[in-house]
Amino acid sequence: METNKILQGDCIKVLKKFPDECVDLVFADPPYNLQLQNDLFRPDSSKVNGVKDYWDKFASFEEYDDFTKKWLYQCKRILKPNGTIWVIGSYHNIFRVGSILQDKGFWILNDIIWTKTNPMPNFKGTRFTNAHETLIWASKNQKAKFTFNYDAMKSLNEDKQMRSDWNIPLCMGNERLKHDGKKLHSTQKPEALLSRVILSSTYIGDIILDPFMGSGTTIVVAKRYGRKWIGIEKDKKYIGKAKQRVDLTLEQRIEDLDMMKSKKLEPRIPFGNLVEQGLLNPGEVLFDGRKRWFAKVRADGSVISDRTKGSIHTVGAEVQGIPSCNGWTFWHTNFRGTIVSIDTIRNIFRDSSFN
Repeated sequence: METNKILQGDCIKVLKKFPDECVDLVFADPPYNLQLQNDLFRPDSSKVNGVKDYWDKFASFEEYDDFTKKWLYQCKRILKPNGTIWVIGSYHNIFRVGSILQDKGFWILNDIIWTKTNPMPNFKGTRFTNAHETLIWASKNQKAKFTFNYDAMKSLNEDKQMRSDWNIPLCMGNERLKHDGKKLHSTQKPEALLSRVILSSTYIGDIILDPFMGSGTTIVVAKRYGRKWIGIEKDKKYIGKAKQRVDLTLEQRIEDLDMMKSKKLEPRIPFGNLVEQGLLNPGEVLFDGRKRWFAKVRADGSVISDRTKGSIHTVGAEVQGIPSCNGWTFWHTNFRGTIVSIDTIRNIFRDSSFN
């Protein structure tokens, strides 16, 4: 299947031509079906350039639901077994989309709240200011082994676990695309939002599809981060601008796109390997970070304390009186003149053996 291209046409018709299980990630920003009836004006009487585009108009909820079922069916068909889908929406449509996602057999992993740090006010003063949108992240089914770059997201968040509420401003200034002085696309998404989506749930070289490409934010960010991409859009004016944007986007060097790797992807190293390689010796004393509990290393890679013997995990849990323990981070030792966790020694061994 050819990638790194924009396809013009109705997304459902275009998707029907795709082979089964060919895409790693779908990012969908479908019509919101806002059902706006009248123009909206600011206090100074200037007209708000809201979402009143032809592509957002549906005759009824039933028609919108039928449309949603059809494009979601195609997206599920073309997703690889371990692929995921992201769908963004507002309160007008996201609950309907979420229900249909579950009816189609998708497994919801998270709902993400995108809090807009610079939302448009509620000019009439009749409701709360609508300051967020919701993203649903789902795998193809409950058993899928989906991609989640946990450690990279933690690093991005100053070494704290990334939460499901994201504070990101609306695209403004030079990022906001204009045509004749007005917004080119009424629901253009910020590149920062797509960066987080793509970096969190894909690898370099993965194929990303945007079936409602619009002004091209998804494909621009995908290209920047070394992913393959496909955009589908039926409006020529959006396609022209999207092509300009992607042509101006520089591909980063692959070596510059490396991120923190999940420990689950690293080679498995049994504790006994450290003993076999002489990084730890039989009789060497292990202790917790506050030196409350102690254990000795044995020749077969087990450890023994004054209470019990077994694996580093079993003994770590037993001395603390708790059900389980990560012995790699719990136990420490004096290694080459410095007190370190045995996980540090494992990383030294891993780096020397597999890099």
